[in-house]
Amino acid sequence: MTWSIVARDPATGAFGVAVATRFFAVGALCPHGEGGVGALCTQALINPTFGPRGLRLLREGVPAQTVVEVLIGADPGCATRQLHVQDREGRMAAYTGADCVPWCGHAIHAGFSVAGNMLAGPAVIAETARAYEACADLPFPRRLIAALQAGEAAGGDARGKQSAALRIFTTEEYPALDMRVDDHPDPLAELERLEAVSRERFVHFAKFFATRSSPGGVWDRAVIEAEIARATGESAR
Repeated sequence: MTWSIVARDPATGAFGVAVATRFFAVGALCPHGEGGVGALCTQALINPTFGPRGLRLLREGVPAQTVVEVLIGADPGCATRQLHVQDREGRMAAYTGADCVPWCGHAIHAGFSVAGNMLAGPAVIAETARAYEACADLPFPRRLIAALQAGEAAGGDARGKQSAALRIFTTEEYPALDMRVDDHPDPLAELERLEAVSRERFVHFAKFFATRSSPGGVWDRAVIEAEIARATGESAR
């Protein structure tokens, strides 16, 4: 009932997951990641434990293929699950259970994977991958959204549209960008709008957050506001 793309930005090393479905609040339990660790998406008849358990394994340096084998091997309902994972080295692994609702399947490419179930057909996966590769000149968040939009144009979820999500992880445990559209008649269009709004102030403000290397970040409001004004002024020109 979902399709998604898990990828690593070759320019920055950021991990990203973008996902869309005809189901409520797909961003709540399906996409997971952590900066410097990896990313994954769990879907079909979702096993919500795959996210936190998978990230724990990835933090320990377990390769993506082994993460999939461990999670699937311990799940008696594995035939109904779909999962794809990328580890800190960029290695990909994916699984589509035999009892996932057709059309279902996954495809692994260099630096990214696409997986889906209950889709209009295999063209959804193929077009998502094609667009991601073709849009290499776009900033990473917009590239992921464009990929899903191409998959939607190829038919998307066979039942229609309802929710979508985008999560980007750079260097931290927390996401650099985390956007959810939980219930909307055109969730990918709304996700695209939210990403544009994030560039108005949020992405500039987020540069001052506390990080692993700077535990306090920057808290001087004057410095923050001056940089936001400079950055937004430049982007407006």
